[in-house]
Amino acid sequence: MNQPSQTVLVTGAGGFIGSHLTERLVKNGARVKAFVRYNSRNDWGQIGMLPKEILNEIEIIKGDLRDSDAIRHAAEGTDIIFHLGALIAIPYSYIHPREFVETNIIGTLNVLTAARENHVKRMVHTSTSEVYGTAQYVPIDEKHPLQPQSPYSASKIGADMLAESFYRVYGVPVGIIRPFNTYGARQSARAVIPTIISQVLTKKQIYLGSLHPTRDFTYIDDTVDAFIKVSENPKFVGGVVNIGSNLEISIGDIARKVIDIVGHGNVIITDTERIRPKLSEVDRLLCDNTKAMQILGWKPNVSFDEGLKRTIVWITDHLEQYKPELYNL
Repeated sequence: MNQPSQTVLVTGAGGFIGSHLTERLVKNGARVKAFVRYNSRNDWGQIGMLPKEILNEIEIIKGDLRDSDAIRHAAEGTDIIFHLGALIAIPYSYIHPREFVETNIIGTLNVLTAARENHVKRMVHTSTSEVYGTAQYVPIDEKHPLQPQSPYSASKIGADMLAESFYRVYGVPVGIIRPFNTYGARQSARAVIPTIISQVLTKKQIYLGSLHPTRDFTYIDDTVDAFIKVSENPKFVGGVVNIGSNLEISIGDIARKVIDIVGHGNVIITDTERIRPKLSEVDRLLCDNTKAMQILGWKPNVSFDEGLKRTIVWITDHLEQYKPELYNL
């Protein structure tokens, strides 16, 4: 399925991955509708940072995933839906679990229903590696048990199951993409890599939570490539695919890498406020991307060290967007 001449709806277009995906789709020639969460400031999130020539080609639709009428209206005349809209901050999910259920599960139900009613040609639903919890074996393939260790993870498991059911029951042509940790330009300090970089650039002491957990990181350009490939592959409907690098690195080692690159000689301090509850901490995530390589022909092209250097450059040039003195939930 080629994007040129297609009408594409991206939910969560104001987010980190969503803004990059929207930008790529416009460059590919698609007619893009970007669904962003309404607020009275008319703030479009990261999508507002796109070049003017890209923004001028995007139809911005403001609303809320929990509003079925808003989603139904946005989906009218759409060929492809990329559903990235979600609440994603794990610590925030401890405080307001109901909001996560309403946005991530009911919101996904609304998107799936709109896809069904509008007979879309393809829907790509975004999952997360957090649904696996701490690895029971590595590398983690798509058959790994699901283990909710936070309200966020539980809400995403529920959304994934809804997507699978709509394929099985109603024939909605939905595929589930399950990215492991993505990083790069425009990511907020809610994520660990921007948190580390913004602190290293501005403070002698950097405050982090647990340093031992490992994650599998993919640079944003490679993650966007995977989204495009999932939408284009006619074989990939009704299934799940992991997107990751097959490499793991601990949070502590990332911090030390950034300190070495920047050269500020920072000191790492463990902040108990940032540590997850014991049974909620996901200690290890390492992706098996065999399925993505075999079915999608996808593999990451940007090494972690190269992607980290690119991200440091971007954050250095946009430090005014960060509040390194605060713990960003």
